[in-house]
Amino acid sequence: MNNFMTFPTGYIFDRFKTTVARLIAIFLYTCATLIVAFTSADSALLLFLAMPMLAVGGILFLITNLQIGNLFGKHRSTIITLYNGAFDSSSVVFLIIKLLHERDISLRASFLFLSVCSVWHVGRTFFLMPRGHIPYPLPPNYSYGLAFVFQLRTRGSEGLCSRFGTRKEEKKTAEHETKELQSKEFLSPKEENSGPGQPQETQQEPQEQQQQQQEQCSFRSCVLSRRFVLHVVWLSTIQLWHYLFIGTLNSLLTSLAGNDSVQVSAFTNAFAITQFFGVLCAPWNGLLMDRLKQKYQKEAKKTGSSSSTAALCSTVPSLALTSLLCLGFILCASIPVIQLQYATFILQVVSRSFLYGCNAAFLTLAFPSEHFGKLFGLVMALSAVVSLLQFPLFKLSPQNIAVYVSMGLAILLTLAHPFLVYRECRPEKTKPSVTP
Repeated sequence: MNNFMTFPTGYIFDRFKTTVARLIAIFLYTCATLIVAFTSADSALLLFLAMPMLAVGGILFLITNLQIGNLFGKHRSTIITLYNGAFDSSSVVFLIIKLLHERDISLRASFLFLSVCSVWHVGRTFFLMPRGHIPYPLPPNYSYGLAFVFQLRTRGSEGLCSRFGTRKEEKKTAEHETKELQSKEFLSPKEENSGPGQPQETQQEPQEQQQQQQEQCSFRSCVLSRRFVLHVVWLSTIQLWHYLFIGTLNSLLTSLAGNDSVQVSAFTNAFAITQFFGVLCAPWNGLLMDRLKQKYQKEAKKTGSSSSTAALCSTVPSLALTSLLCLGFILCASIPVIQLQYATFILQVVSRSFLYGCNAAFLTLAFPSEHFGKLFGLVMALSAVVSLLQFPLFKLSPQNIAVYVSMGLAILLTLAHPFLVYRECRPEKTKPSVTP
């Protein structure tokens, strides 16, 4: 449900924007926690309703929060990957509830507390988040949330009509500036530099140029692009191995430990503890992309390449590194030495945090921001279909060497994705600078 419902929730975010999407997420989250709080043994079937509501509400929260990276400019990818890492490590909340339950604090009290926390989400939605989308690149003098409220209060009670009229004009101007900045972000340098001083034959009519930009940046063209298809294959293959490993972990440890339940429990606890460090590992991936993006953009100014090409090129090392980390993860898991599984657990949490953080960051850099919610949801939904292959693979032995070899070869082939992205960026990087 978490993956399949990401596409409709992404559409809701793109279509109805931040406030509506977050209110829906708050409703689902609060209803789910209240159902769990008041569920008894006689009404346990309600958990089959509560868990999907909690999953869908959580992923909708994540989608609305990922746009916050747009506010941080040079650190955009770092913030996006940080949110993904926090989402991956969120199971620590239920560990806290479990530990409290062992100290005689009831599950009902814990989940009622989580329900009350919705007050914070409501307040943040109306006072610390925009009603629409956070644009990227940010237009000049962009403000939202409390900044807008304080701005209205400081203007005084006089001129109420003119106050809102001015705000409406400012909003239209900001939207126009945002569209211009976004169009420049995805235009080639030749199109970006064309102006009144250029020859007449190199200039396009405004309506024709706008129509061409819309066709190039349409949702359909994004989905049918080779860039998107390869990214779906990249994510689906690596995610399938992660799901397969987690699903067979208990039987794998049991086999390696010789049915020693105490040793299996110790390694299972070690695996659970490592999952909490995803929030610490994920930002390093975003930091890598941000540093490379700044470097390539400086080079792009010298060579005349577009800024969008420089941004896209910064994702290549991250995509390749994620695939290589997963290959190391498979290699350690395939060696039948139980002490080596500590290294397997570390590589698993690092590669997982890199995987989902890189996925979100790549979609924001490689495609127009107005389609982010739908593209993010579609990628997760399609990868969920591929992840269904885990069930026939569960029938095989957890130590079947054929499974490790086949998954290793499949992930090795995922290196084609960063390679082709690099090939796509390379012609732009090697172009000579434009002379006046």
